[in-house]
Amino acid sequence: MEKGPNESEKYIIDTLENETERLIQQFGASRISDLREVPEFKAFKNGLLYSHRDFDKFYNKLRSGQKSAIVSGLNPSGTLHIGHIGIFDTILHFQKSHDTETFIPISDDESYVAKKVETQEEALKNALMLTRSMIAYGFEPKKTKVVIDQIYTNIYNFAIKLSKGVNLSTINAVYDYKTSESVGLHFYPSVQAAHVLFPQTLGIKNVLVPIGPDEDAHLRVCRDVAAKYGYEAPAVVHNKYLPGIEGSKMSKSKNNAIFLLEEKSSIKKKTMNAFSGGRTSIEEHRKLGGIPENDVAYIYLKYYFLEEIESENLYHKYKKGELLSGDMKNLLLEKIMDRVEKLRAAYEKVKPKDIDKMLMKNEDVDVVSIVEKMGIC
Repeated sequence: MEKGPNESEKYIIDTLENETERLIQQFGASRISDLREVPEFKAFKNGLLYSHRDFDKFYNKLRSGQKSAIVSGLNPSGTLHIGHIGIFDTILHFQKSHDTETFIPISDDESYVAKKVETQEEALKNALMLTRSMIAYGFEPKKTKVVIDQIYTNIYNFAIKLSKGVNLSTINAVYDYKTSESVGLHFYPSVQAAHVLFPQTLGIKNVLVPIGPDEDAHLRVCRDVAAKYGYEAPAVVHNKYLPGIEGSKMSKSKNNAIFLLEEKSSIKKKTMNAFSGGRTSIEEHRKLGGIPENDVAYIYLKYYFLEEIESENLYHKYKKGELLSGDMKNLLLEKIMDRVEKLRAAYEKVKPKDIDKMLMKNEDVDVVSIVEKMGIC
């Protein structure tokens, strides 16, 4: 049996829960669970989408037939990992069920000025590879537009306009940037606001932004700026923090995420070594039962892969000791590998022209040539 949580370790997952709750207690977000009506989709039902700002208003307008959009950004400092599944599946639900437009800003410029990558070329290459992954994931090209700022530099004209509504006092208060840090970081909240409000310049006023709790500061600034320029405040839903494979916050720098395009042997190793809610021996586990709340494999299964009834059945079997932690990990591995195999098969079929169709771009930019030169596909 893998080592399970003791009293000194259990705080790790509890702390992640507290970080999500802080948006409600300190920053005025509301609980999704308090809404009278939510979509019939697992991320809303199982608590993965934990809190919101004005989602009820967005949802009412969406159901009344108002043209709507979702904006969901990515950082090109890495590749897709298991933590993206919740938000991506939610976006696809809205695309397929409500015909929503989707805008995906990939922050190649922020990645560069924040020193997450060494060069702009690296950021651009990563962004184009992410675009390839988004196509493979199943995003509908006719309903999806990816914004890479080096490809669509027109976004900066909009950012300059919005920057007059953001003062340095706000930036310092919200982000706590130091004067020694790049001026690009101080300007980037204006670019972020431009990304989020961009659909409204195309006539789509009803906008939803799914984000992680750590990105809420961007949206607080953006919603404030929107009011100053006559735009609608975008609605927000917050994706609950989930742990990395060893129980702490999921992070690329810790390599504690399961990346969807990494080697299968690596995925298996990470999955089978995931933080366990099992007991210290099989005998003890059978007698006392497991602790599903602290089992990373169960947490991933519940929030990313299973419907509510399935996860409840799994919970009770594990709690009673009928299932071992190894059984839980094997089930997770099966679900992940199914996703990985489908994603990889679709990924191999993506052509440069497919990426070109997905991107917003300046008129003089030859995306196909860039993709081919960089060896993206």
